[in-house]
This record gives sequence, C-alpha cells and structure tokens, in this order.
Amino acid sequence: MNIVVFGAGGRAGRRAVAEARRRGHHVTAVVRDPARHGELAGARIVAGDVTDAASVERAAAGQDAAISAAADLAVPAHDFFTTSARALLAGLAAAEVRRLVVVGIASIMPGASGVALMDEPDFPDAWRRFSLGHAAGLDVLRESELDWAYVAPAGDFDHAAGEDRAGAPGGAYRIAEHADPADRMTYADLAVALVDEVEAPRHHRAAVCVRRA
Repeated sequence: MNIVVFGAGGRAGRRAVAEARRRGHHVTAVVRDPARHGELAGARIVAGDVTDAASVERAAAGQDAAISAAADLAVPAHDFFTTSARALLAGLAAAEVRRLVVVGIASIMPGASGVALMDEPDFPDAWRRFSLGHAAGLDVLRESELDWAYVAPAGDFDHAAGEDRAGAPGGAYRIAEHADPADRMTYADLAVALVDEVEAPRHHRAAVCVRRA
C-alpha cells in the first residue's frame, strides 16, 4: 500500500513509519523540515503542514491511507487539534484518500468508572488543557463522513524503554475494554495497531484503546 504518515518525525510517527516499511509498504513521511529527519530511512520524506488542507492534499496525492501522529506543543492544544483535524479531513477528501488512522491519548477515553480519565478526581490539572484539545479534535472527526479510527494507548507509554529501541518491532496488543492509567506499552507496540488499522480496518468512525497483550 501507499501510506502517508503526518507527524512522522515524532516518537509515534517514527515508529509508524518503521512498522509500515517493515511490512513492505511505500511510505510518505510528512515532517516540517525534511533535512532534520534522515533517520526515516526507506521512506519518501516531504515537507508539509498538517494544519493546512492544501498541504495535506499535496502530501496525500496517490496514497491509499493516512496515519496522523502530529502534535505541536508550541500551539494551544485546542487550536492545533481542531485545525489539524479539519485540514486532514478536507485535504484527504480532495486527494480521494478515504482511510485515516489518528494517534490518540488515553485521558479522553472512558476509564473503569465509565467517565473519561481526565474527568476523574486524581487526573493531573497540568494535562487537562492538552486532553481537552485532543477531545475537541476527536469531535471534529466525529462530524465527518471519512472512514477514520482514533487509536489510543490504554494508559501511557513505557518511556523507560528508551530511544535505543526505536528500530525494534512492536509486540502483540489487544483492544482494551477501557482506559487504564496504570497500563504501559511502547510506541512500537502502538505502531503495530496503527498499521493493522490501515491494512485491515476493524474500527470505523470509532475511538478505541489498545494495550500490550
């Protein structure tokens, strides 16, 4: 397949590129500055702006599916995630790309109590604004007719695994019944779930949590 990955220079994006390439797909890696991302070996690296529909359309031309792992911490979360969601929807539609898989976060997903993790009493205030931004971006996706899937780790990432595992393939995963703040998985594990949703979509216009099996 031809797969375009937006936000390919970040941790989740790099692993998605590597996993798709490992499976033999042709990958277009979209980053702000291609000169800074020589590590994306084997991919076609292009400059692009995920918040601009015309830029998305150019990068997505000729692609079968898209993965978005984009984030910009220098921009207010609500502004970035809503603007990027709208640009992705418009740009992919113009390029006739009908499948989008978005990297999500656990905090906006229901926990064991049934409410979103960010609404539980012990959720850190420092992360609430970022979570609300993600939730707003998901709301934009829900208003569209594009075939999308929002895939979030059930908890957080295992940062102790370190960047030295960047090239290691991910392990098995399973769909989680609910978010769990204690759960940990690697970026490589998540990448397996992302590429699976591109190759053989199981979730359509839906948000799901995944955890390491």
